[in-house]
Amino acid sequence: MRAVVCRELGKIEDLRLDELPKPDPRPDEVLIKVAIAGVNFPDQLIVKGQYQASPALPFAPGYEVAGTIEAVGSAVQGLAPGQRVAALTTGQNGGYAEYAVARTGGVITIPDDMSFEAGAAFYSAYGTAYHALVQRGHLAAGETLVVLGAAGGVGLATIELGKAMGANVIAVASSDEKLETARQHGADHLVNYSTEDLKTRIEALTGGKGADVCMDPVGGKLFDVMSRRMAWNGRLLVVGFASGTIPSLPVNLTLLKSYQVAGVFYGAFSERFPDENRRNFEQMFAWYSQGLIHPEIEETFPLDQFGLALARLTSGDAKGRLLLKV
Repeated sequence: MRAVVCRELGKIEDLRLDELPKPDPRPDEVLIKVAIAGVNFPDQLIVKGQYQASPALPFAPGYEVAGTIEAVGSAVQGLAPGQRVAALTTGQNGGYAEYAVARTGGVITIPDDMSFEAGAAFYSAYGTAYHALVQRGHLAAGETLVVLGAAGGVGLATIELGKAMGANVIAVASSDEKLETARQHGADHLVNYSTEDLKTRIEALTGGKGADVCMDPVGGKLFDVMSRRMAWNGRLLVVGFASGTIPSLPVNLTLLKSYQVAGVFYGAFSERFPDENRRNFEQMFAWYSQGLIHPEIEETFPLDQFGLALARLTSGDAKGRLLLKV
C-alpha cells in the first residue's frame, strides 16, 4: 500500500511517500480503508521521537482517520466491514496511508450526513474538547469559559461546545484574523494577546471574578497569566503545549482561589472508557445534525503533499483543521 513512511526518528523532512505492507488487524483491532487523515501535532511528535510512545520502525504516522472498515479482528463485536467510521489509530499503522489500523475502543461510526472530511476533522478535536469540558471541567450553563489557542481545531471545537452548553465564551488568540474565525464559531468576547494585556482584559470581561473554566492547549506564558486569573472553584484544563513551553505552577495560587488544575489526555480516556466516549459522541453528533457545531477545515492536501500540510501545521497560522486526502 502507498504510505508516508518514517524509517528513522528525528526529522519531519526525512519522511517519504513509499510503500509498506498492508497490515492485518489483531483480534481487537479493525482495518480501515482511509479516505481522509487528520493532521495533528502528535503526528510530528511521534516522528521526532518526542511522544509518550514510539512505534517500531518503519511506520506510517497519522493519529486520526476517517474511512470505511475493510476488515475486523476475530474478537471485534459491534463493528463490521463497510461501516463508515472515524478513528484514532494505533500509531504503528497510522493514517498517512491507504490502510490504517485502530483498536475498537478508538473507533466511532459516523452519521450518514457527515462527510469523511468532517469525520476526520471532528474526532480528536471535538472528542478532546467535550471530554475536557464535561468529564474534566464540569462546565455549567452560565459559567465563563476562556479558550486559549482559540482558532486551532481544539480551540474552535471548545468554543462551539461551550456555547452549546450555555457558557459565556472568551476567545484568546494571537491575531485579529484568528479571532474573527473564533467569532464566526460563536465566541462572545475576543482577546488579541499580541496587542492587548490578557490579564487586564480577563479581569474586565469577568468583572474581576476570573474564569470559571479555562481550556489551555497552549501552555507557556498564557498558562502563567491564566493561573492567576481563575475564579473561586475554577477549573484550569491542561490540554497541551503548542507554544513549545511546558509551564510550572506555583501551587499556592490554587490554594488562594481553591481552583483545580486538571489534565486532559483524551487518547487515554477513549481507550479506558470507550462506552463513555461513544456517549459523548452521541450528544455531539446530535448537535452536529442540528447545525450547532461544525468543524472548521482550512485546507485539504493530497497525500503526496504531506510535507506542506505538516509545515502549515507547525507555522502556527492555521485556523481550524488540516487534512490529507488519501
